[in-house]
Amino acid sequence: MNEQNSLTLIARDPARFDPLALDQLEATSRLEGMGRVVGLPDLHAGNGIAVGAAFWSQKRIWPHLVGSDIGCGMALWETRLAVRKFRVGKVERKLHGLDEPWDGSAGDALAKAGLPPELASPALGTIGGGNHFVEFQRIEEVVAPDRFAQLGMKDDRVLMMVHSGSRGLGQAILQEQVARHGTAGLQIRTADAEAYLQRHDQAVAWAVVNRKVIAERFLNALGMTGNCLLDIVHNSVTRHREGWLHRKGAAPADCGLIVIPGSRGDFSYLVEPMPDRAEDALCSLAHGAGRKWSRKDAHARLSRRYRVSELQRTKLSSHVICEDRRLIFEEAPDAYKDIAGVIADLEAADLVRVIARLRPLLSYKTRAS
Repeated sequence: MNEQNSLTLIARDPARFDPLALDQLEATSRLEGMGRVVGLPDLHAGNGIAVGAAFWSQKRIWPHLVGSDIGCGMALWETRLAVRKFRVGKVERKLHGLDEPWDGSAGDALAKAGLPPELASPALGTIGGGNHFVEFQRIEEVVAPDRFAQLGMKDDRVLMMVHSGSRGLGQAILQEQVARHGTAGLQIRTADAEAYLQRHDQAVAWAVVNRKVIAERFLNALGMTGNCLLDIVHNSVTRHREGWLHRKGAAPADCGLIVIPGSRGDFSYLVEPMPDRAEDALCSLAHGAGRKWSRKDAHARLSRRYRVSELQRTKLSSHVICEDRRLIFEEAPDAYKDIAGVIADLEAADLVRVIARLRPLLSYKTRAS
């Protein structure tokens, strides 16, 4: 851990961070009223704001630090299907029509979450673009057997991870804020701040519903059932220690177990946050591997190195469904950092304990029909 004034970097070797990401983090730390800033091991440059970071202020909130995909996060489901019965080819053939609008009642689904019917959208129940995905996995290694047993999990079941957010809802909320206030922060207890927080909380709840509907659509398509083990949000602003904690691509360390995914060709990790040192990192953890290259750079580098067919299989022999020829290069495993290094940084800072390592079987990004 490296600390300078109000800026803390969680890494064994901070020199490995992208200088642009560090510049973005430093700029944010200088915002008027900013109290603390933390860069996590998956830190990388974003669209003006570093991703893989947490920001705390006592009296101000900044909507642009949360970004446009309010409520984006990860859900992990344990299915009732044994791994030995999972046939990748058969599963691939059944996963069709899942980019199309959901045929269920969006109004009813939102009402159960206490959300108003006017937030119903054809986007509910769809993954979206970018780095969002659904991935089927199996337990590769149980690292903490006693804790794994306490959780009641089974090591022979297929798991399913869902990564998605609030789709166009969060984008509309941010655009409205930027149009009215630019990137200026909002003083708490003002009408503008209260209005944003209300819409923010709705977008977070909408994103949770979205992940649930996505999971159920995939399970139904495969004739499977399962239960949700966890659902965590990594783009949000919440109350924290008499102030406000913004997370931009940062998993919470105060909401129980979390899953930290690698790239689509690497392992993911089920981890338990360690409370003793959590405040060192503003009760936040890495939310993934973090990008090594921008999307533009990844496409430029990898489209010359690989054929599309080569990216439809990974070094771990998992399969990839992604019919967007640009996206498959932008989201290739090579474009991301080494997830094992990210986890090692968190462990070295005494922030997590690894419970299990998860191996990808099939990653779904997008399909034409």
